[in-house]
Amino acid sequence: MDNMQHPLWKIGEIRHQISMIDGKVSPDKIIVNATYLHSVLKKWVEGNIWISKDRIVYAGSEMPTNTTQAEIIDASGQVIVPGYIEPHVHPFQLYHPQSFADYAAQLGTTTFLSDNLILFLLLENEKAFTILDQLNELPFSFYWWARFDSQTELENEEQLFTTKSISEWLDRPEVLMGGELTGWPRLLAGDDQLLYWLQSAKMKGKKVEGHFPGASEKTLARMRLLGSDGDHEAMTVEEVERRLLHGYAVTLRHSSIRPDLPHLLRGIVEKGLDVFDHLMMTTDGSTPSFHIDGVMDKCIQVALDAGVKPIDAYQMASYNVARYYNMTSLHGFIATGRIASLNFLENERSPVPLSVLSKGVWMKKDGKKVQQLPTIDWSVLDELELPFDLHDGDFEFSMPFGIEMVNDVITKPYSVSIYTGEASLSTEHDESFLMLVDRNGKWRVNTMIKGFATSVQGFASSYSNTGDIILIGKNRHDMLVAFNEMKRLKGGIVLVEDNEVVVHIPLRIGGGLSNEKVEDLIEQELALKKALSERGFKYGDAIYTLLFLQSTHLPYVRITQRGIFDVMKKSVLFPSFMRS
Repeated sequence: MDNMQHPLWKIGEIRHQISMIDGKVSPDKIIVNATYLHSVLKKWVEGNIWISKDRIVYAGSEMPTNTTQAEIIDASGQVIVPGYIEPHVHPFQLYHPQSFADYAAQLGTTTFLSDNLILFLLLENEKAFTILDQLNELPFSFYWWARFDSQTELENEEQLFTTKSISEWLDRPEVLMGGELTGWPRLLAGDDQLLYWLQSAKMKGKKVEGHFPGASEKTLARMRLLGSDGDHEAMTVEEVERRLLHGYAVTLRHSSIRPDLPHLLRGIVEKGLDVFDHLMMTTDGSTPSFHIDGVMDKCIQVALDAGVKPIDAYQMASYNVARYYNMTSLHGFIATGRIASLNFLENERSPVPLSVLSKGVWMKKDGKKVQQLPTIDWSVLDELELPFDLHDGDFEFSMPFGIEMVNDVITKPYSVSIYTGEASLSTEHDESFLMLVDRNGKWRVNTMIKGFATSVQGFASSYSNTGDIILIGKNRHDMLVAFNEMKRLKGGIVLVEDNEVVVHIPLRIGGGLSNEKVEDLIEQELALKKALSERGFKYGDAIYTLLFLQSTHLPYVRITQRGIFDVMKKSVLFPSFMRS
């Protein structure tokens, strides 16, 4: 069953394509002397590829009898593979779907399967779908997931996640999956509404992606019975085997927060497990600077370096994904009738393409960028206009306990032993003030954070899980200055010291997304990372730290709209304050 129920090509276009086979009209492009990967035969095939606009009209040994209008590309000495597919994208890590796609396309990744969470949380469906419609027009293939839960404790989760709003997403033909299921403990606890949504996704022919880090075999069995099809959280070879044993589709992760791919693949090769037909790979929403050396091309390179055979490495980033999501009739396969997304490589061991064709459009040719993805209109996401000011009374920290960072991801409660009534804290220890402020100014949560940094004075971010404002720092005045600068920018991440702005990343789209090119954003993020590490931030990924402070799918305590939240007990330890 194919998820593509809407015809991509009109009757007139199909008739026109057939007339190319009949020799009545010429193809638009003919790639001659092509050595290309045939994903079903699993071998390199030699022949010619005929293209009409965005479709492969023919791939095989024949030449068209009519070539009068054709651009002829001689691919001698190169190998051609299908455009790479990134099956698990969070395209809102400061960049946005169009800017990240523009960057990825130059490296051969021409299809995304993306998280809809930000669009779902910030926009009514009707407005969100205008974004999807615009993206569909670009020479890049965008597909989506439909979330069932928010990853954090929202004040209005029930009003947002309704059967009606989720069904509208699942009804879209470019939505191929439900999930990822960060809220799976609710399923196990008997949440029938969530189960109903899972079932409706399955009824519509969509896959359901889990989120099961460290899950026991019994939990995996339970979640399989409840309807999850795949998971991307395996961190050891044993965990990969366990998921395959129960018939899960396994996506191996290589991300800024969990660069697991090298040791997973080496382990699979060493064990001689013949499972490469059943694996996929992902960069799982990494922050901009992680992509300095690639997107899916980087995953393929890791696979080649780990001893995976080249054809298997390319299939994991193309055909395997397309087969799993029932779209080999369009993607991941160089054969008649498919979408013309092709990567021209120097040889099978060089995954960064010399030339890239995406939906029949040259994005890159002979090593040079020849096409910028057209920008889209983001005006449906309002600029961040904060309708309030903070004052001294907001900066009161009389909490008996705070949040301690164990690592990038794990946080636990700790007893505050220092005096928190001062305007500025010592840089001799790693405790700082922490605030979460409602983006409408109605409430705030004030606590302490241990382990973030020793000498970050004032730090403000409108980039967060919910779009609310995070403030961290040793110095209340510098925190206020950082907040005011971020407000002036209409969204951003700002680091302040001694009243001066040290680094800032403007996020002008909705307060959470940059409208810069990814290349420029990488530079901005590296400058922020450097400035934070000079001030005692010792973890890998500050951007993720900001997201995870609110993520209640992770242990043990989080700061949320409802207050300080105990994840295990599902209870509010300390409620948020209403602001006067």
